[in-house]
Formats: sequence, C-alpha cells, structure tokens
Amino acid sequence: MSQPIRVVVWGENFHENHDEPVREIYPDGMHTAIAEGIRTHLGEGAEVETRVLQDDSQGITDELLASADVLLWWGHARHDEVSDETATRVQRAVQSGLGLIVLHSGHHSKPFIQLMGTSCNLDWRGSDDRELVWTVDPSHPIAQGVPHPIVIDSEEMYGEPFDIPAPDQLIFVSSFSGGEVIRSGATWTRGRGRVFYFRPGDQEYPTYFHPDVRRVIANAVQWVAPANGRQAPVVNRRPAGWFETGERLEAADPRLQV
Repeated sequence: MSQPIRVVVWGENFHENHDEPVREIYPDGMHTAIAEGIRTHLGEGAEVETRVLQDDSQGITDELLASADVLLWWGHARHDEVSDETATRVQRAVQSGLGLIVLHSGHHSKPFIQLMGTSCNLDWRGSDDRELVWTVDPSHPIAQGVPHPIVIDSEEMYGEPFDIPAPDQLIFVSSFSGGEVIRSGATWTRGRGRVFYFRPGDQEYPTYFHPDVRRVIANAVQWVAPANGRQAPVVNRRPAGWFETGERLEAADPRLQV
C-alpha cells in the first residue's frame, strides 16, 4: 500500500484500571503498548490510534471502521459488555475488507466468535509456563524476521482442543512447560477481509513488550491490510448477457422489485 496503513488498536482496558499488578506492567494500558510496537516496526508506514471499551460507542463507530484498514482486538473480562451491535459492526467491516487481528483472550470476543461460527473454547492454565512459539509456515509474510522458536519465559497456558474452524493458513503452534500445545497463529478469510489470531498476550505478563511478539504483530498488520480497498459484498441481479452488453440494473429498476 502506498499510503500509510490506518490501524486501530482496541483494548478492553479493564485490568489496567482494576488490577495493580497489571497496571505496574502496563501503566498506559495494554492497547498503548501494542500500538507502540506497531509504530516502532512500521514507522511512517502506519498511522496508529487506540480505542477502548470505555469510549463513546464502545470505541467502535461505523465512521472509524470505514476509515480503518486494520483493527486489532484485545479483550478478556468484559466480553459480555461489548454490544451485539458493536460485534456485528466489526463483522460487517471485516466482510467488506477490514483486516482483523485478534489477540490472546480475544478468542472469546463477540466479533471473533461471530466470524468463526464456533464456540472458540480452549483449555487454559495461569501458572507461569514457558511458551515456545514454533513457526510451521516459515514462508508466510507474518513469520518473516522472527526466530524459531519465539521464547516467552512466562505466560498463561492455552491448550487444545481449540474450537475454531480449520484455518486457511496455520503459521505458528505453541508448546508449554506442561506439555500442552495449541494452534497459536492462524489466518482465515471472511468475505473480503483477512483475519489473524495470535495467542500470546495475557495481561499478567509483559508480553507486548517482547520484541519478537511485536514483530509478529507488525508483520500481521501489513498482511491483513486490504490491498485493493474496501467493498461490502452485495447481491447482484444481472440481466441476461450483462457481461457482453455491460448493462447494469439500477436500484430503482422495476425488475429488481420482483
């Protein structure tokens, strides 16, 4: 893209305001740390802003989504407070070409569940596990410039079974100290939009300052960004031979009212 990628980082912003250990790690909020990582790697190639659940309209408006190229989503303790209207707004924007990156516990967010069509349930344990993020598709652009494996000394464990549809592309799998594994970096296409889920990032750990995690997220921003603009999928009723004559039916055409 010749123009800077327009990026919105959305954060639930609950733990940072209610849990002192989280506030000590992320005094300016997790969303700010995520945004800083993108700016560090992409520089003038991205225009990054942040929104949080406590903002007007829960930080998500039609105008914001229409002007964005990429939305990143982190949520955990307040999934139910996100309105169905907001979730559907995000879903429709993705189907029109908005790139979506869902981080860590955002697997249980309303927008992700609506886009996946499954429960997105998984196993978990909060016990300072070491996470190794193994690259299984080194040719993918999201995996460029990251070590194999990425070593995260302390993290929450997520494990299979992970109730998601079969990914279009599986890029990373993670293993943990207890022996569990999970598909931790995967992509899907929904309508015209690309979706990437990336597992690391529990609020109790400084994961979003990890240089390799930041590199993956920045790579993902570039990959999910729409290459050819945005357009919502539409239903077209075509007159016979339209591809030869170039005829189009306007919205007011009576043939569309049948």
